[in-house]
Amino acid sequence: MNLLNHLAIQIQEQSPEKVILTMPISEKHKQPFGYVHGGINAVLIETACSIGANLHVDKQQFCVGVDLQVSHLSSTQSGTLTVIATPDKIGKTLQVWQASVYLDNDKKTAVGRLSLLCQNKTKQTKNE
Repeated sequence: MNLLNHLAIQIQEQSPEKVILTMPISEKHKQPFGYVHGGINAVLIETACSIGANLHVDKQQFCVGVDLQVSHLSSTQSGTLTVIATPDKIGKTLQVWQASVYLDNDKKTAVGRLSLLCQNKTKQTKNE
């Protein structure tokens, strides 16, 4: 089972210009005090931005997040979270995307930015 399936994240829209994901809040998304865990915002933002970034590269390349910044604006306990991601910069090796998370398509609960490194699938790293 992958992370999207485990967390019940659904892709609503995906294009090189915009990615929209939704996730109904359940108990597995909450920290011990009953609020959605801040890491969920990070997962939603990084996932949406990564999907969009990878739509800009050919099949011989992939993009991975290298710097994630998240600001939590409001706590939440129930409803459906929606993340909307759009690109700020699309380069050959570096992309920067921004995203906002909304509760029930209304209240903004988090914002974030992800920088992604795009590389060839055949490239080997020093640790491999």
